[in-house]
Amino acid sequence: METTNLQIAIIGAGNMGGAIVRGLSKGTLVHSKNIRVSDVSQANLDAINAFNPEITISTSNRDIIKDADIILLAVKPWLVEIVAEEIQNKIDLKKQIIVSIAAGVDFASLTTLFDTDATLFRVIPNTAIDVLQSVSTISSFNANKEQESLIVSLFGELGKAFLVPESQLNAFMSLSSCGIAYAFRYIRAAMEGGVEMGIYPNVAKEVVIQTLRGAIDLLEANDSHPEVEIDKVTTPGGITIKGLNEMEASGFTNAVIKGLKASHLK
Repeated sequence: METTNLQIAIIGAGNMGGAIVRGLSKGTLVHSKNIRVSDVSQANLDAINAFNPEITISTSNRDIIKDADIILLAVKPWLVEIVAEEIQNKIDLKKQIIVSIAAGVDFASLTTLFDTDATLFRVIPNTAIDVLQSVSTISSFNANKEQESLIVSLFGELGKAFLVPESQLNAFMSLSSCGIAYAFRYIRAAMEGGVEMGIYPNVAKEVVIQTLRGAIDLLEANDSHPEVEIDKVTTPGGITIKGLNEMEASGFTNAVIKGLKASHLK
């Protein structure tokens, strides 16, 4: 599909929908003037308008989807059915792609709400989409390779995007969408440890963030396994291995794995 004049309609301008709107407008694949957004909240729409007045805002879902190439549903899962009932007779299934970011609303449900002939995508992003650093996992239904490439490219501008089978979406949601909260919890815990050792909280936060950033860059630059990098800093009899062993004795790895599995929808 040609992206030069790609038209996108986004229903929902809340935290995630608004972040997607802002991210897409900063990218190269969609012109801001070709992005249309609807929401029941005028405050949310005003925030979009203040960010970029070229983006079209509306309180009418039916109006913004007219002639759109992509219709993106950025609403809560329990609102998908309501929105679908409102717009389904206005959708051109031969020309328009429907993308849903509603967690837990599977293709079986979406085809019931729309049509078995609809071209559908499910996307699970995380909140880092607001700073163009999301992990977005994507599954498709009735889509061709060109359409899959388009959606992956769009969300690829908002971070990293992975095309996966729908059966794996919930696992990826635990790892990344929920996982970002687990990363924040580690940062908070490390900050508290730093404070207990006499470091001011704001300084501890900067140090922990930079330490994580360095760890990430090392893994990517060396294309290595985390344990390889751990081995480089665990001197026999040294303090790092003592700290790691104490964390493991308190169930660090097991706690992470159990947390991920507990948030995995079956």
